[in-house]
Amino acid sequence: MRFRSVGIWVGFWGVTQSEEEATLNLNAMNKLDVLKPWTLSFSFGRVLQQSTLKSWSGKKENVAKAQELFLGRCKANLVATLGKYGGGAGGGLASESLSMEGYKY
Repeated sequence: MRFRSVGIWVGFWGVTQSEEEATLNLNAMNKLDVLKPWTLSFSFGRVLQQSTLKSWSGKKENVAKAQELFLGRCKANLVATLGKYGGGAGGGLASESLSMEGYKY
């Protein structure tokens, strides 16, 4: 029996962590010196979008800043998938907890 090679992707949701914590944890997993027959990456959910959405706040004058923040988060997570993230991307908004009181995860 022959099997075709398929790409396997493992993503995690850092919904109770801040964006920065989730990126640091992704980086730590990718730094592990173990066989990883799959890619450890990110789901483009709240962990990438929350600081961007807060910065934008639906206002046209905030679009450029929000785009800059989003690109920064994307780059940080790209580097974290390589296990080479040093931390500090995104500033204060990226360090805010994404946990929602009373929400059942």
